[in-house]
Amino acid sequence: MATNYKRLEEYGLIGNLATCALVGRDGSIDWCCFPHLESPSVFAAILDSEQGGHFYIRPQGHDGGKQTYVGNTNVLQTTFQMAMGSVSITDFMPVKDHTDPLHQTLLRKVSCSGGSVELDIEFKPRFDYARFVPPLESAGEGTVAQWEDHLLFLQSHVPLDLDGAVARGTFTVKEGEPQWFVLRYGDSSLTAPAECEHLLEATTEFWSDWAHQCDMDRCVVRGPWHDHVVRSGLVLKLLTHPETGAIAAAPTTSLPEVIGGVRNWDYRFAWIRDASFTVQSLYSLGHVTEALQYFRWLKGICQEFQARDDHLDMQVMYGLHGEQDLEEYILDHLSGYRNSAPVRVGNAAAEQIQLDVYGELVNAFYETRRYGEEITEDDWDFVRRIVNTACQTWDTEDSGIWEVRGGPRHFTYSKLMCWVALDRGIQLAEKGGFDAPLETWNKTRHEIRQAILERGFSEKLNSFVQSFDSEVMDATSLLVPIMGFLPPEHPHVQGTIRATLEHLTSNGMVYRYLGDDGLPGQEGTFVICTFWLVDALVMCGELQKAEELLLGLLDHISPLGLLAEEIDPVSGQQLGNFPQAFSHIGLMNSALRLGWALAKQRAREAREEQD
Repeated sequence: MATNYKRLEEYGLIGNLATCALVGRDGSIDWCCFPHLESPSVFAAILDSEQGGHFYIRPQGHDGGKQTYVGNTNVLQTTFQMAMGSVSITDFMPVKDHTDPLHQTLLRKVSCSGGSVELDIEFKPRFDYARFVPPLESAGEGTVAQWEDHLLFLQSHVPLDLDGAVARGTFTVKEGEPQWFVLRYGDSSLTAPAECEHLLEATTEFWSDWAHQCDMDRCVVRGPWHDHVVRSGLVLKLLTHPETGAIAAAPTTSLPEVIGGVRNWDYRFAWIRDASFTVQSLYSLGHVTEALQYFRWLKGICQEFQARDDHLDMQVMYGLHGEQDLEEYILDHLSGYRNSAPVRVGNAAAEQIQLDVYGELVNAFYETRRYGEEITEDDWDFVRRIVNTACQTWDTEDSGIWEVRGGPRHFTYSKLMCWVALDRGIQLAEKGGFDAPLETWNKTRHEIRQAILERGFSEKLNSFVQSFDSEVMDATSLLVPIMGFLPPEHPHVQGTIRATLEHLTSNGMVYRYLGDDGLPGQEGTFVICTFWLVDALVMCGELQKAEELLLGLLDHISPLGLLAEEIDPVSGQQLGNFPQAFSHIGLMNSALRLGWALAKQRAREAREEQD
């Protein structure tokens, strides 16, 4: 049983907008898929350290360096301090390659500062999630691996010894004499060192130009979280498909929610539920193009559905190219990260019914209108159909936002988001003068509100609960004030926050829920839920407590500013797919919300001092 796995915090992410790779602080590329982020892997050591495949370059006798990004870019640098000198490996993928996903490049520059350092290299590609082990062949200045119509070519001036399906070598790098290693997907053409340097400069410039620019004295995200917010924007950009605008939930599959457990899912798809949160975060940080692109992807996906008795049947997630068939299957030949099986590809939750998507979609339209995006008559026709669907289905059972596999229920959050669909739909109709059955919508909105207040709130817990008539708490209840269902000073909101702090919070981090969900085992605290608690506290004016929680959570962020889906509240180890878009969206929105509130508080205190 393999035990040589790195913590998730020991990985950096690089990419070219078509795909991504995870690079360990030991210089090993342990996860990479070609030609697309959701394609089968060519390196998957993170899911099976023995069989998965990898591509490492590292100093002899050194098990890990220090990783940093080059400024506000997605160019990664891993530096090893040695007695005889310092050696750095700079990893990046030229962004221009996304325009031709069938021909892509990953470059690795090895340079030395002071003296000379001897390094080892091992190239061990494994196609199709390591289901095909390719024989390697020498080809001029490189090594070739092929499977069906897939080709990998490693250009190396260092002679490599081929041992079946593994290529190994040893080389020395001297100060002022960098070595380049170029991994190409799709062709075996050579890249001159001067061109490699040009690609590095162009890639660095692209990311620096794209990243959030600000005057720190007036920045909307002033505070100790500023750099983390900027990094979160860069992560979201890496997960964004450049042609469709879809944003993947994560670049990985089957990284477990608890070590040794079975809660291992494929997150390389785009979830509808993320819509309004994503639009808000991108707009607020100034990435208007990406916000509009993502919103238009949503519209494009949604408008493929034709009216059928004015009702819509939508999936909760789609492929990054709009695929609907996301059939889930198990790769039983892989041991899983730290032996956490099964390893899954695809996601069966795509077949579930989750009523909350209607509210999240309408709220996305509502948010974009606030930022100046026009809602056309065609858009309104679609919004009207979403709201009508929420009217017709709100009182049915569903699987809920957390995609539980223990059977459908009347989830309170699903009802809340159906209320949001009605509420935002009514506001859009009234403000925009659009045709709508307002009498029916107002009546249904009132019915949903009464049902939530009567059946979704527990007097015993003094809190909103996960499902109607239950005594199970759920962190989605924190969204009640954020969605405008009740004001933050309402006793039900105050009670829910207090109950969350008492029952769902451990070491300053929040669990999603603690009830039965039809799956064995447990999970860590859920990062986005802690950010929701921060948001709720900010809305209630408890800024000191909110800041304390936010800074406490950021203590667990990786050295590179990356966040997974969950965190073990005892060990502090990150868990789940990595990095997670939803976590970074939560960070961005909470930092913005808290930053604005603190700025207003400081301005108010300054005025009071002057008076």
